[in-house]
Amino acid sequence: WSRRWRFYPGFGTMLSAAAAERNKEPILAVLRGSVSAERPLQALEISSGTGQHVTHFAKALRNIIWQPSEYDHQSLTSIEAYRAHYQLRNVKPAIHLDASLPYQYWGVEPESLDLVVNINMIHISPFPCTEGLFRGAGAVLKPQGLLLTYGPYAVNGQITPQSNVDFDHSLRQRNPEWGLRDISLLSSIAQQNGLFLERIMDMPANNKCLLFRKESLV
Repeated sequence: WSRRWRFYPGFGTMLSAAAAERNKEPILAVLRGSVSAERPLQALEISSGTGQHVTHFAKALRNIIWQPSEYDHQSLTSIEAYRAHYQLRNVKPAIHLDASLPYQYWGVEPESLDLVVNINMIHISPFPCTEGLFRGAGAVLKPQGLLLTYGPYAVNGQITPQSNVDFDHSLRQRNPEWGLRDISLLSSIAQQNGLFLERIMDMPANNKCLLFRKESLV
């Protein structure tokens, strides 16, 4: 959870989160195996944090136009600093986005996206943000589009290992509205919004990637 500060003259402050530095490559590997590298794609990252993820993914996946977004204004400044530093043409200016609000407030057209990415938000935000994430993703994704979420989760009411139990406890102490969510609950909310849980992938540090596919109308 620690963030280091790096100041680049002319770029503003690029925040650096240790967790993002560790997990950006494993998540990129999942993306490589899940989305086309051949055709142009449109992606939205909800809760982009420092900007480390979106710039890392954009450098590797040049066929994807990335839209970073954040609720936190300090993070928005950091994302813009990363954009300026790396000069990536396939990363749009970051937008302010409250995931708990209906997608009409997001500034994103319905059924315009191939991919929505959400990393380490679900457990560190009030539950309406998670409900809004799935509701919004169901609206803004094209048929057969993909929602990727990453983080620690409960499975069938159980949290493992003990380090995740302790993490969940510390989150709930900091804010009673935070905490690890159960995959079966997320899958149920997804289905209500036309998304189905396609794959669960185990990741380093007892995290998982959940891949939700938007059903096409047959």
